[in-house]
Amino acid sequence: MSRIATTLSALKAAGRKALIPYITAGDPHPTLTVDLMHALVAGGADVIELGVPFSDPMADGPVIQRAAERALVHKVRMVDVLTLVQAFRATNTSTPVVLMGYANPIERLGLPSFARQAKAAGVDGVLVVDYPPEEAAPFSQAMKAEGLDPIFLLAPTSSDERIRQVAQLASGYVYYVSLRGVTGAGHLDVAAVAEVFPRLRAHLSLPIGVGFGIRDAASAQAVAKVADAVVIGSALVQLVERAGPDNAALVLRDFLAGIRKALDGQET
Repeated sequence: MSRIATTLSALKAAGRKALIPYITAGDPHPTLTVDLMHALVAGGADVIELGVPFSDPMADGPVIQRAAERALVHKVRMVDVLTLVQAFRATNTSTPVVLMGYANPIERLGLPSFARQAKAAGVDGVLVVDYPPEEAAPFSQAMKAEGLDPIFLLAPTSSDERIRQVAQLASGYVYYVSLRGVTGAGHLDVAAVAEVFPRLRAHLSLPIGVGFGIRDAASAQAVAKVADAVVIGSALVQLVERAGPDNAALVLRDFLAGIRKALDGQET
């Protein structure tokens, strides 16, 4: 089993829900990223999604767009992100790390080369926003060949056919986008999320994480009643932006600890 599968399986056995935070690598500065990752773990993260900065983040709203811009000012590239993961692994060998980003930086390296380098750095899974499942068989095969989990997005507009395609290609977990639109946009409708879950479960045996629109303990707790994992991105990136370099790690840790407490408190 992969590190992701092992982690999520253990949480399920314990009756707990996974907490998956997202930050952008290199934001607000590359020298702080590893410290921020450790702060997330200290706050209760079960899996970390680490964003790869890209100049045209089409699925992201202004908060994460600004984070990518701040990282790109420091010329953070895919190879730099892999180096940061390797540095994190020097003192943490248990928390799964998922790279989340866009196809272009991966295509520049080539799928087999990227997969080998990612595995060597200590990456566990890869989510590529602009790899639709209809065209992603080579990506899935390349990742699985190196023992990495290819993770895919599903959305309220996903057809049964697309859900079935993702079920064939994905491993680790599936990321369900709770809202139509970009990251950080809209209002979370937990009832709508709950309504679609029977259709997702009919085709998927993998754990399902829900993200987009989760901004506080209450929304995280509500989503955790139906999902296997709660993914929080824009709210954390915004905290980093507001806190500044000196305080970002402490602010992230304390905020996430509140989410973790809420998730554990709702268990029965």
